[in-house]
Amino acid sequence: MNWLHKDITSGSISASIEDESDVTIGEVNVAVRVYERYSMMGGNRVSLNVTVVGYRDNIFVSAITSGGSKAVFFKINTIGEESFLELCIDSVESYISRHR
Repeated sequence: MNWLHKDITSGSISASIEDESDVTIGEVNVAVRVYERYSMMGGNRVSLNVTVVGYRDNIFVSAITSGGSKAVFFKINTIGEESFLELCIDSVESYISRHR
């Protein structure tokens, strides 16, 4: 989670952590983070929710973006969401490459 947090918050000047939660149940660790940033392309803010579950040598990462569209009934501009998600994907791939 520390790796992701560093990459996400340093990957955009407007990225900030909005809330976080951590729990350990037995050998399972769960970390949830909600980030937000301004999307220049969309002219609004987008959020990124990251959940990391660790059990022994296994790590599961879930990343979900939201926001980024001004349309009422369907999403028109998802560029801000997609680029925020790509930042997270790049971070995970970098972690995997470095820790193999």
